[in-house]
Amino acid sequence: MASFSIKFLAPSLPNPARFSKNAVKLHATPPSVAAPPTGAPEVAAERLEPRVEEKDGYWILKEQFRKGINPQEKVKIEKEPMKLFMENGIEELAKIPIEEIDQSKLTKDDIDVRLKWLGLFHRRKNQYGRFMMRLKLPNGVTTSAQTRYLASVIRKYGKEGCADITTRQNWQIRGVVLPDVPEILKGLAEVGLTSLQSGMDNVRNPVGNPLAGIDPEEIVDTRPYTNLLSQFITGNSRGNPAVSNLPRKWNPCVVGSHDLYEHPHINDLAYMPATKDGRFGFNLLVGGFFSAKRCDEAIPLDAWVPADDVVPVCKAILEAFRDLGFRGNRQKCRMMWLIDELGVEGFRAEVEKRMPQQQLERASPEDLVQKQWERRDYLGVHPQKQEGYSFIGLHIPVGRVQADDMDELARLADEYGSGEIRLTVEQNIIIPNIETSKIEALLKEPVLSTFSPDPPILMKGLVACTGNQFCGQAIIETKARSLKITEEVQRQVSLTKPVRMHWTGCPNTCAQVQVADIGFMGCLTRDKNGKTVEGADVFLGGRIGSDSHLGEVYKKAVPCDDLVPLVVDLLVNNFGAVPREREETED
Repeated sequence: MASFSIKFLAPSLPNPARFSKNAVKLHATPPSVAAPPTGAPEVAAERLEPRVEEKDGYWILKEQFRKGINPQEKVKIEKEPMKLFMENGIEELAKIPIEEIDQSKLTKDDIDVRLKWLGLFHRRKNQYGRFMMRLKLPNGVTTSAQTRYLASVIRKYGKEGCADITTRQNWQIRGVVLPDVPEILKGLAEVGLTSLQSGMDNVRNPVGNPLAGIDPEEIVDTRPYTNLLSQFITGNSRGNPAVSNLPRKWNPCVVGSHDLYEHPHINDLAYMPATKDGRFGFNLLVGGFFSAKRCDEAIPLDAWVPADDVVPVCKAILEAFRDLGFRGNRQKCRMMWLIDELGVEGFRAEVEKRMPQQQLERASPEDLVQKQWERRDYLGVHPQKQEGYSFIGLHIPVGRVQADDMDELARLADEYGSGEIRLTVEQNIIIPNIETSKIEALLKEPVLSTFSPDPPILMKGLVACTGNQFCGQAIIETKARSLKITEEVQRQVSLTKPVRMHWTGCPNTCAQVQVADIGFMGCLTRDKNGKTVEGADVFLGGRIGSDSHLGEVYKKAVPCDDLVPLVVDLLVNNFGAVPREREETED
């Protein structure tokens, strides 16, 4: 197989004149660039030897680095996962009955592990023989035709089929069975979608501003950059094995607004818009991540890249991580652990060595993100930068939709907009490009009673992971429970400002409870009678935006049946809520 190469279409980049020192007033304070720490770690030269090598077009772990590796690394060595896609292995695998597949370790690992490189996750525990399929949807932008196709896929699976909007602006569809996969993959390609390299040790969906290109206040349209990143990561949907054997998963985002809808502080690589000497580009944050044992915010790399180097620097960072990252204990395989070992300057030097010109410019003080900015609510109707057009943000309760819902949303996008639908990291939907004259008719559509542009205030910030209905790792049920508890809390208190509440079913924290105002992480505990019941560790104080920071555990192991009074007390004591009984008395 020839070594990987790819040609990209040039994106529509910002006009540099917009960002000249005379054209732009910079509101942000200079970024706090991490200076090289005194006593930076001493790293032996042999530690900087790449641990992987290319063989026959794929990257594999070298023999001398295979001692003490984790089971997932052994699965990758035993059989290259990308061959299931790039050499059509999925065609043959899909013909084998799943009971027969389970009789061989090799094929069992295919369906439980390697198929994640194709975006397919076997739900062995709760849906044996069925898969969740995760797509790649850069910037969360999709079309009505794509949405209808996904609806047609899940519709055939009846009660097993549904779709979820994820916290990375992405679709996950459920109920898929293996014999259908080759045909589904062909159908995805026909409508311009791919699920490739969206699971396991791969780069996740590139997140961008959900209002890109339509926001009167945006700094830069993030869509060209997230599209280029996704094209690079997936090899234009043909597969890119150069970045498919990472030590662990890896999350990128491109920031395009002062609102920081993209949550840069929790990404492995965040591009922060900044000018330098009249040129537009990005300062870089690196290393943000969540895991069961450790959560860290991204830190400055003290590097700025011009807009043209968005892909080259992504490639260089991924290669440094691929070549040098830990492959032992899975809890220590995320990129921040490598940064810890090498030090920020040591890691930066490894990235620099892998850049085309083998150099990186230092970070710019001309940060374009305004630090004192009140995050805007995108739900409801808002004017676009294009005169005469508006967008509408619709609340999708905990991100769950059925096939008929998807068809209805596609119809709204066609009848009132331009056929485009956008997903957000809060599991909601935006329909852009609506002629303002059509808004009144749109607001009368019956489906908006379910997917409201103006939901109850506590529902606005509600996020929930899959939960144990479908996910074998989840300890508790999340989606239905989060809706029920929120509805009950709303009956007891009144608020004037939204409070973001996130529910995650296990310590993997897919719903990112650490960034929520109030977070709930599933666990098992005992009730007052000593009976084992579903419970939650409660987190408090997470922030998003320019003063972002992670929340901390407020109370551990609270039985789910005891959460309503606890949440009511938190809202009254910390968020200005008023008990409705008192409110009625005061009236």
